[in-house]
Amino acid sequence: MPRTVTAGLDGSAESRAAVEWAAREAVLRGLPLRLVQVWEPLPDPLAQAPLLGAEAQQDWIERAPDESAEGLRLRHPGLEVIAERRSGDPVDVLCEAAGTCELLALGSRGLGALRGFVVGSVGLAVSGHADCPVVLVRAGEQAPDEHRADPTGIPSAATPFRPVVLGLDITAPDAALLEFAFGAAALRGAPLRVVYAWAPQPAPSYNSPGYAYEAEAPPVVEEALEPRNAFMLGRALEPWRESFPDVDVIEAAVEGSAGSVLVDASREACLVVVGRRVRTARLGAHLGHVAHAVLHHSPAPVAVVPHA
Repeated sequence: MPRTVTAGLDGSAESRAAVEWAAREAVLRGLPLRLVQVWEPLPDPLAQAPLLGAEAQQDWIERAPDESAEGLRLRHPGLEVIAERRSGDPVDVLCEAAGTCELLALGSRGLGALRGFVVGSVGLAVSGHADCPVVLVRAGEQAPDEHRADPTGIPSAATPFRPVVLGLDITAPDAALLEFAFGAAALRGAPLRVVYAWAPQPAPSYNSPGYAYEAEAPPVVEEALEPRNAFMLGRALEPWRESFPDVDVIEAAVEGSAGSVLVDASREACLVVVGRRVRTARLGAHLGHVAHAVLHHSPAPVAVVPHA
């Protein structure tokens, strides 16, 4: 199967937003769009019982992918749209589909009190296990939300894109994460804001065994950490600036919680990019606390990129 942009379809408002986002992304990348609708077969006792609305549900299952595909072709002339119906466990089916994706788009379950994601179990599981980048899109996300307002302050899809925001750990800058973020910014002609958030080092404990006597320890000069971290961030980005000379890169090495800093930056972003380390275990946590924080609270779409 050729590489595609793939979107999960379940009929919800957030799923429809993810499908529309995936269509725009497929146009940017010049790739086909694949819609994957997954339905879970009922257990035998329930499957044999007369269920209220079962016929209507089956009718929707049969019609929805083709109707969605036709609507997307009308709104995006020239876009190749492939519609699939699959049965089985949604996490397993979507992770399998991710094996032939350029990226996979899924909807969030809804909006929380902080106008961020309330990520469902399927979205969390797939973003923690898929082999390709997974983009989670909140309900209500529209094309103008990704762009700067026009001179009158009105949202418009005709204005330049807002920045792409990348959360980067300068102690282990991963090539897959950087390539995805720079590529996303280049496709959009958008600035790339790269954020490294650092916490101040704790003050030394004078009662620790390392101190034979009480003495005034040299203070931790936090001001000295900022230029050091800024230098390391710039050095990590230098080869990528050369590979993507047209991308305007904005560097930000700031003190604070990485999750909070990225959530704040996401409010002016068209896309937020975070990484997750690849783990082979089927069970257990696959997303770090920073990715969790951004997924649950970012108002912008979030791309979770697996890396070594």
